[in-house]
Amino acid sequence: MSDDDNSPISAREAMRLFAGLKAAPALVLAVSGGPDSVALMWLAARWQRSLARGPQLTVVTVDHGLRPEAAREAREVKRLANQLGLPHRTLRWRGAKPKTGLPAAAREARYRLLAEAARAAGASHVLTAHTRDDQAETLLMRLFRGSGLAGLSAMAPLSERDGIVLARPLLDVPKSQLIATLRRAKVGFVEDPTNRDTAFTRPRLRALLPLLAAEGGDARNLARLAARLARANAAVEVLVDGAERFLRLRDRGGAPQADVRSFEASAFAALPEEVRLRLLLRAINALGHEGPAELGKVETLLSALDEAIAASLDARATGRPVLKQTLAGALISLAGGRIQIAPAPARRRGSG
Repeated sequence: MSDDDNSPISAREAMRLFAGLKAAPALVLAVSGGPDSVALMWLAARWQRSLARGPQLTVVTVDHGLRPEAAREAREVKRLANQLGLPHRTLRWRGAKPKTGLPAAAREARYRLLAEAARAAGASHVLTAHTRDDQAETLLMRLFRGSGLAGLSAMAPLSERDGIVLARPLLDVPKSQLIATLRRAKVGFVEDPTNRDTAFTRPRLRALLPLLAAEGGDARNLARLAARLARANAAVEVLVDGAERFLRLRDRGGAPQADVRSFEASAFAALPEEVRLRLLLRAINALGHEGPAELGKVETLLSALDEAIAASLDARATGRPVLKQTLAGALISLAGGRIQIAPAPARRRGSG
């Protein structure tokens, strides 16, 4: 992209943004009416017109039912989409809304509805308008929550959700460039007031960014940091893949079972801590039935497991478990020199 964060996006740059999506059969564009998503729609329509045979584009607006202005904004998106020759659908999040955790619940509902729209349209991808600014805010949010390396990698250009690929072609584009692009094209947009509501985390972090930028922590550098952490995270995942193969080769505990992960404790203990942690996370998330395990709880489990392995030599001859814990619906045990992870028995309901 251009080094000038306030310059409109050129036609050549626009072609490069969507180049990897040329072979897709159809694409859904998530457009709320704000500047980022309207720019995504305008740029994608321009790109599609430049192709002899490009993907079918469908514009989808999700009305969460949280603001009275949302219905009018959806109609405005439809008007603009029709001007660009693109079909448009408005999907509504119906039902009761939670009193706490509203942003997260709204996000889940939005992606669920977008995935449903993609399947209905025969689309392989949903395109969202996350920008470099969003990436910087995501990194800060996860940093302050104590995320590990995977979380600090922030958003990926491509990810999978509900069987649909989420594509973020604007992830390295500053919001200011998108606004400049729309202004040059004389395309209107709306501003969601919740983006300035300091009752929510993102707007509070957004207010901090100018102060951080003065110390060198601008959106460009924060996004670059997220990309470097993502690169390191990918390398660690390769090491974990290798560690799994290594443990399987050393495994003398019989034929592998689909519902059990079993490791030789001494071989497991010799691996680096981060690799051990991820092996546990993978196994618990694969076999547990209570949702993803929290990183902090797996770290606590790993510490207990390491201590138990060190103290297990005397207990190995008896075969008695020297550690037995449940986490996220998985049962983790250490006995006879082996670590075993399996689905935990269903919790009994209280008799009262």
